[in-house]
Amino acid sequence: MKKMLILAAILAPGWMFAQSGKYTLTIKLHTSTTPAKAYLVKNYGWNNQQVLDSAAFNKGAFRFSGQLEEPVNVHVLIDHTGKDFTTWKKTADVNDCYLEKGVIEITGTDSVTNAKITGGPVNSDYQRYKHTVLHRMEQMSKDVDAASDQQKKDPGFMDSVMKQYQVVAKQTDSMKYVFIRQNPASYISLVTLIEVAGNDVDVPRIKPVFKRLSPAVRNTKTGKQFAKTLYDLGPLSIGAIAPDFIQNDVNGKPVKLSDSRGKYVLLDFWASWCGPCRAENPNVLKAYQAFNQKGFTIVGVSLDTNKDAWLGAVAKDALPWQQLSDLKGWKNEAGKLYQVKAIPQNFLLDPKGRIIAKNLRGEALHEKLTEILHK
Repeated sequence: MKKMLILAAILAPGWMFAQSGKYTLTIKLHTSTTPAKAYLVKNYGWNNQQVLDSAAFNKGAFRFSGQLEEPVNVHVLIDHTGKDFTTWKKTADVNDCYLEKGVIEITGTDSVTNAKITGGPVNSDYQRYKHTVLHRMEQMSKDVDAASDQQKKDPGFMDSVMKQYQVVAKQTDSMKYVFIRQNPASYISLVTLIEVAGNDVDVPRIKPVFKRLSPAVRNTKTGKQFAKTLYDLGPLSIGAIAPDFIQNDVNGKPVKLSDSRGKYVLLDFWASWCGPCRAENPNVLKAYQAFNQKGFTIVGVSLDTNKDAWLGAVAKDALPWQQLSDLKGWKNEAGKLYQVKAIPQNFLLDPKGRIIAKNLRGEALHEKLTEILHK
């Protein structure tokens, strides 16, 4: 073995489970011969993709072993040519599973993609999850891959695909919650919950689901790490009172954020030079026009340094709400207070000034405002 996969615990702490010990993984493909090689790949197909280990074909199988602190999700890739694996390929012979304490076996004929995976409880739950929850999304992906190049160039075809994808994605998300609810003692339920929660966690929605997981799952290292997010009591956490600040408006008049108390407020960090911000502005304007008369307003904070550029963007994008800036760019005092490291970024505040959501863009902003203002 090139590496002991105890390193995986360091490389991917978010995929671990309190089940330390030795694992063995055996891959048997009846038609494989040397010089074929097998690879264990973390984050396969992503920018941070990493090859964790490799094995040559020997005595009818590929074999891996090592020590684990907790299970690790990996893709098993077979290079039938024996050349070093270097890049992700859509046509690669690949399948994913979990390395976990004990014996894991992958058996097939000529392809690991269609091979059978057996192992402990984590792999058992994962295979069931893929079959019951992810199958429609995976089938849709296969159907698109099978389409001709001419079909893929057809705007009508791709528009139909995107509409179907949106429907299937919503159904799949619902099925994920069903799986979590029906399998509270499964580590896969914890992994799935972290996935659906995303980077900007809707704590009031996710926390009750997390609390229904079994104590054993919640007390794993991954569970404890996720709990820190859910139970964060920091100044920018969901439910906290938004930190107040004063900045000048377009006329040089000092304005307090707390002056907007009594309404739902979207605190929107942006800049004239920010392409994604300018692209999002029409959507924010649409939300303002739809909900301003129902108790909603916006306070924009620009990370500009040039006042003319800032005011020019406000005029060109026809933004009618309160606009503030200290013209310090990334050193904007409000931006530092709200730990803004990328824009656009926003915080939705309730009439008492409490943070109730973060980074709402596109339809998510409209859906949240509809939810809270149409009660």
